[in-house]
Amino acid sequence: LDADDLLPRAQVRFEPREIEELIAGRRILVTGAAGSIGSEICRQVAELEPATLVLVDTDENALYLQYRELQARHPSLVIAPEVADVRDPRRLRGIGAQYRPQDVFHAAARKHVPFMESMPEEAIKTNVTGCRTVARMATEVGVERFVLISTDKAVGPSSVMGASKRLAEFIVRDEAERSPVRFTVVRFGNVLGSAGSVVPLFKAQIAGGGPVTVTHPECTRYLMTIREAVGLVLLAGLNHPADLCILEMGDPIRILDLARLMITMSGRVPDEDVSIVFTG
Repeated sequence: LDADDLLPRAQVRFEPREIEELIAGRRILVTGAAGSIGSEICRQVAELEPATLVLVDTDENALYLQYRELQARHPSLVIAPEVADVRDPRRLRGIGAQYRPQDVFHAAARKHVPFMESMPEEAIKTNVTGCRTVARMATEVGVERFVLISTDKAVGPSSVMGASKRLAEFIVRDEAERSPVRFTVVRFGNVLGSAGSVVPLFKAQIAGGGPVTVTHPECTRYLMTIREAVGLVLLAGLNHPADLCILEMGDPIRILDLARLMITMSGRVPDEDVSIVFTG
């Protein structure tokens, strides 16, 4: 089962040549480079022949694997892995001064909604303070374009994670008022198949014979593929300074319907072979 097969609409397509013109020959830095979104940004950017690609992440194991993968695919590309925490201003300033990136994609974040409800200080330290650190570094070292990865959960936020990302948006908007850097915010819906998302959870639950857990029968989400998410970052993010960019994702779908679809596509019958439980 491919996560992209679950999208209830046609995928949004981006023009590769237009994106290539925005990246080729430039010095690029990606925070959260070993995460689901960050790693896909790195893969797609590497294909477009930048001058340098700097990978920043705190997870040294995942970063090492990401570096090896990119190095094998693009042996002539200058790739610089840096184990660093976006909450460490001195370390970030050092990386910025060393590589002088022209474009920064800030994908590092705490994103797990239930975890951040019980550990709100971690959401603030990374999503708010970390964003401020990277944005200020961008201004200090003369970055030209800065793209913040945000979320639709920042709209009228009802969770700590959503509120922390809304604050990150405000920080970027505020920095843009007194900085020559071209700041852009892109908001994602739920990315199908990303780490910690509902699709791999449901796949594991179905493989184990169930039950599949859904919070509420009327819970809905906007869904997008990872290629759509990264296309939005690269094309809209680099083309629309000081704007808020949101991909047209059609109508939201019920998570219950997604669960039933995944059970059916695995060759089983919902509520007979595999039960669905509402957890509240």
